[in-house]
Amino acid sequence: MSTQNPSTAHSLADLHDRDTFESRHIGPPDSERQQMLDVIGVESIEELVDRTVPDDIRMSEALDLPEPVGQLDAQVELKSIAETNQPVVSLIGMGYHETVTPPVIRRNIMENPGWYTAYTPYQPEISQGRLEALLNFQTMVIELSGMEVANASLLDEPTAVAESMTMLQRVNRKNEGTKFIIDRGCHPQTIAVAETRAKPIDITTVVDDPLTADLEGVFGLVVQYPATTGAITDLGAIINRAHQADVLVAVSADPLALAVLTPPGELGADVVVGSTQRFGVPMGFGGPHAAYFATREQFQRSLPGRVVGVSVDVHNKPALRLALQTREQHIRREKATSNICTSQVLLAVMASFFAIYHGPRGLRGIADRVNRLAAIVAEGLRRGGVEIVHDEFFDTVCARVPGRADKVMAMALASGVNLRRVDENTVAASLDQRTSRGIIETIWQSFGITADLDEIEAVVADPRPKALRRTSPVLRHPIFKSYHSETELVRYMRRLVNRDIALDRSMIPLGSCTMKLNAATEMEPISWPEFASLHPFAPVQQTVGYHRMIDQLERWLVEITGYDRVSLQPNSGAQGELAGLLAIREYHRSRGDTHRDICVIPSSAHGTNAASAVMAGMRVVVVECDNEGNVDVAHLDKMVSEHREALAALMITYPSTHGVFEVEIRRICEMVHDAGGQVYLDGANLNAMVGVAQPGKFGADVSHLNLHKTFCIPHGGGGPGVGPIGVLEHLAPFLPNHPLNPVAGPSTGPGPIAAAPWGSAGVLAIPWMYIRMMGPDGLKHATEVAILNANYIASRLDPYYPVLYKGADGFVAHECILDTRVLRDDTGITVDDLAKRLIDYGFHAPTMSFPVAGTLMVEPTESESLAEIDRFCDAMIAMHAEAMRVKSGEWPADDNPLVNAPHPAEVVTTDEWTHPYSRRVAAHPEMATAGNKYWPPVSRIDGVFGDRNLVCSCPPMELLALG
Repeated sequence: MSTQNPSTAHSLADLHDRDTFESRHIGPPDSERQQMLDVIGVESIEELVDRTVPDDIRMSEALDLPEPVGQLDAQVELKSIAETNQPVVSLIGMGYHETVTPPVIRRNIMENPGWYTAYTPYQPEISQGRLEALLNFQTMVIELSGMEVANASLLDEPTAVAESMTMLQRVNRKNEGTKFIIDRGCHPQTIAVAETRAKPIDITTVVDDPLTADLEGVFGLVVQYPATTGAITDLGAIINRAHQADVLVAVSADPLALAVLTPPGELGADVVVGSTQRFGVPMGFGGPHAAYFATREQFQRSLPGRVVGVSVDVHNKPALRLALQTREQHIRREKATSNICTSQVLLAVMASFFAIYHGPRGLRGIADRVNRLAAIVAEGLRRGGVEIVHDEFFDTVCARVPGRADKVMAMALASGVNLRRVDENTVAASLDQRTSRGIIETIWQSFGITADLDEIEAVVADPRPKALRRTSPVLRHPIFKSYHSETELVRYMRRLVNRDIALDRSMIPLGSCTMKLNAATEMEPISWPEFASLHPFAPVQQTVGYHRMIDQLERWLVEITGYDRVSLQPNSGAQGELAGLLAIREYHRSRGDTHRDICVIPSSAHGTNAASAVMAGMRVVVVECDNEGNVDVAHLDKMVSEHREALAALMITYPSTHGVFEVEIRRICEMVHDAGGQVYLDGANLNAMVGVAQPGKFGADVSHLNLHKTFCIPHGGGGPGVGPIGVLEHLAPFLPNHPLNPVAGPSTGPGPIAAAPWGSAGVLAIPWMYIRMMGPDGLKHATEVAILNANYIASRLDPYYPVLYKGADGFVAHECILDTRVLRDDTGITVDDLAKRLIDYGFHAPTMSFPVAGTLMVEPTESESLAEIDRFCDAMIAMHAEAMRVKSGEWPADDNPLVNAPHPAEVVTTDEWTHPYSRRVAAHPEMATAGNKYWPPVSRIDGVFGDRNLVCSCPPMELLALG
């Protein structure tokens, strides 16, 4: 028997700590990092960071965060927090309902990295799967609402109502009024968000009964259908009255109710919006959930958000793409229809599959059952002497109990049920898909009533108004009737996900997007019922765990950013921008500076910046950039001097969208402050600063953060996202608040920016886990390696594609811009050709033509290994060589693998091959990965055709049989 020398034995603590999460999250190990440093030409990663990040903004001390724990320990710690939440049966309603997520959808969509790690489908050839899922979503919305066109989701129901308000004002050419009527039957959070959004743009909101309200000076109105307390109003009469006065009408409708109620489109509505949360998406203490937005064809070019349309590829094969993109913020900037960018795509996909899973018969069956349950509850209460406020309803029973509301609520809660306290005399219960017979009896007992359920069920009448009972078919398209066998449904899901490139297949080097690892350990807690099953307006004693996690996360983000306060309410980066700008607006107004309305924005800024500034009631002034990619300080000085008295804010991204740390950032902030303005620092690129620099310490007053970039919430094909804002103390009184939760923000705030008090709280466990497992050193190392990986790519590719901008010492930040215009001028090969040819190499293209036309912006993040980064660099260099063969005349300019890219299997395997390059060159330019080949489902797509012939619902099944 041998014994180990005690001097060489490892302690249990040493052995336990070896498998750190940091080593799983960061791609290159130490040995590879040294190879990369050698290529860059620096001795150490410390030297690289020292020469990249300006000295005067560097942190002198480490982040004051908890030391990291391992993956299992982090989950155990978070589970102990989660278990202090108390999920009970919630019949509160108000747009949030318990639902059943079919396990096949949870496992194959919600928990599948092929879906949740994908990016927004701006590159359509490698996004056909999620584009089809979103087209299914649009078709579902169109058929349920009775409208003609729909978009591919929005952030939440109140945001959708606010978007309908601004759209109706844009399109109502017969009426130049400035008033918007909000049905007093709307959910309280809907009213509040609409009011928040209306004030800065001089729309006067009036909360009233739209059937009797004065329509003088009114351009539009919104009706809740059914109303928040359950009533089903005479929608047709409201619409007819409004149209006679040239007032346009939006309807905020429950999509489950639309399975059994007359669609608003059939009654003449101009816009229909709502939330698809109850289509299989957990409540999650408020989100994320996908909203929908549908309108008439004549208004389609004013739609907010993204629209999936049917087009064709170069071989005339049907293909899908994002249509009408010239409406959107990334192109039109301050003239865009909306600042919407992230828009809950993953949740829209789940909702669309819920409709496919249940089909027309199943969906109507759920709606009929919910409606009947509500009818039984109401009849039992009536028999017990309780007054029912509304005789006609869908799922919500509103009962009048003079002076007894609190007692009824307490009785229900003692039995594990949340009801809604409307006021001291009124209680409501909203029935849902999970409501059982036992819950009905508990409701009765809470009112002090016993009743015979079977007897009542046998005689109870339908509570829907006869004139508003749906007679048109529900979900008519074959897609909703084809996959009711789980075997077939799983195969359909697999076919769709196989068409796409997501992070589970290869690196997605999109600049300004931070496509880093979304670890399974981080993702698992969002499915825990303690987090997933809570209603956002549940009593505070039921949500202790959420508040503890939120408080910790807010404190950590304060430390990371250097700000004093954080609000987690904004549910996207664009909404964070708006919240930050509203804080600045309210700050100026509190000081009597109501004239300050100029927002200075660099020409290189994200498109959302300008769109958000306009939504905050500001006028945009553009400042130029110099030849090195920095803000032109002389021009900024001129603009600040010219608008000194009216200057409200500067919006600046840091590091810049040109991929460099500008050395003059402190001076820039001082110039703005000296003129009385505030500095909004766009935090989209925070991944280059965590643990290295804190924006709140070098001159910025407010930033939004993208938790779906820097802090590992997945992009989900375009959402979910969380865009919290950090502010210095003087702006803290102007953070978002919420009418239904006094601790969600200061009473002096501008109002809510999102539906729920803490926005998309259901995914906040992801950044909590990331920070807890990385710790202060791990977060700093992630930043350092993100900068290392970007500079390695810049060093390798600069000889072939000049790096357009570099910092003062010749290095880039966490991303770099490759100038492909030199190659275009030399060979005729365009940035589009390179992007499409990369698909043949198995990669998603980098960001194209932003912020400079004809360039590629590359951001590898810290999560990619040296092998994957080298594979990408090799592909880029190989494409350069291919372009040289075009230049030499070996391949014609109009027939080569670059201009013909991408090459689907059916193109490569045709009987005849007439091209001057081989099939192998077309299909397998990188033979090393031929065994793991990604085959694009379509060839290059014709975008012009899709916009000129817009189709945004599912065509016949045979037309979209893509394989």
